[in-house]
This record gives sequence, C-alpha cells and structure tokens, in this order.
Amino acid sequence: MADTSDFRNGLCIEYNNDLFVITEFQHVKPGKGPAFVRTKLKSLTTGKVLDNTFTAGHKVTTARVERRPQQFLYKDDIGMHFMDTNTFEQISIPEEMIDNVDLFKEGQEVEILFHAETEKPLSCELPPFVEMQVTYTEPGLKGDTATNATKPATVETGAEIKVPLFIDQDEWIKVDTRTRSYAERIKK
Repeated sequence: MADTSDFRNGLCIEYNNDLFVITEFQHVKPGKGPAFVRTKLKSLTTGKVLDNTFTAGHKVTTARVERRPQQFLYKDDIGMHFMDTNTFEQISIPEEMIDNVDLFKEGQEVEILFHAETEKPLSCELPPFVEMQVTYTEPGLKGDTATNATKPATVETGAEIKVPLFIDQDEWIKVDTRTRSYAERIKK
C-alpha cells in the first residue's frame, strides 16, 4: 500500500480493477479546503489516459511490475514475437498493445513491462532513439534551406518520417521514437 505522498512518474497502481501508470501528478494545497493530488493515469491494458484527483493521504495499491530486455524477432498474423535475451524464451504480443509498430526492426532491443504476479506482458517500449536507413525520399533542391522545411521520407521499416531537405536516399538517420521525429543524421 502507498499513499499520495509516494506518487511519482512511472509508479504503477491498481485502480478501478485495472492497472495504471502515473504519467503526471501535481500536489495542490488550496488556501481553503483539504489538499489534493491531480494525476494523469494511463491504463496499461487499454492505453487510455484519464485525469483523476485523489485527496491527500488517499491509500492506493501499488502493482509490482518488471521491465525485461527482449529482442524483436518477427511479426506475423498472431502478433509481434520477442525473445528474452537472458533465458531465450519467446513470447508474442498482439500488435494493438504496442505503440510505433512500424519502427520495429528485426533484432531490435526493446523493454517489455510485465505484471510480476501474473507474468502478463503489459506494454512494449522501444529505446528513445533508433537508427534507420532512408529508403526513399524526394531529392532536396539547392537553396531550399532558408527555413526549417521538411519533407517526407520512408525508412527501412516502411515508416514515414519528416526529415530536413538535405537528407537524401540511402542516408542513415536517428529517429526519436517518442515523437516519431528526425533527430540527426548519422555517418556510417
């Protein structure tokens, strides 16, 4: 058991017969009335985000979760298949449970969040940045660099990313997986 003074970003709690992770919280002490905590909770089973207010000192049940490194193997009709890099056990997760499916490359290292008591996978996270090769983009025109103009580029996994005009086909770029945006060019 924990109370509102133990809240922090990333804390997993059981609330309304579901598992939630706290993505934002703010302690508020108004001049009149009792203190309370505003939170944004993201459901680990449905992915929906809800705003909730807890009174100060409210008791919540924390959920034990574990992050385990996994390697992405392949995708098929069942879902996405992963292998534990320590035990070599394989699991499959439905595509609907995973964000940014089109940024996964075979052999990619990821972290999967498991509910410790049930051993059920809850979510799958890519590293913050991944390196991708641009497979197609329109050529940039000389002199078009006066502004921060971007153009669409298709990377090796089929995802479409907005890149600056100076990026050409077959170049390597670093993609921010949290925002699905171009981060920098990589020399290979």
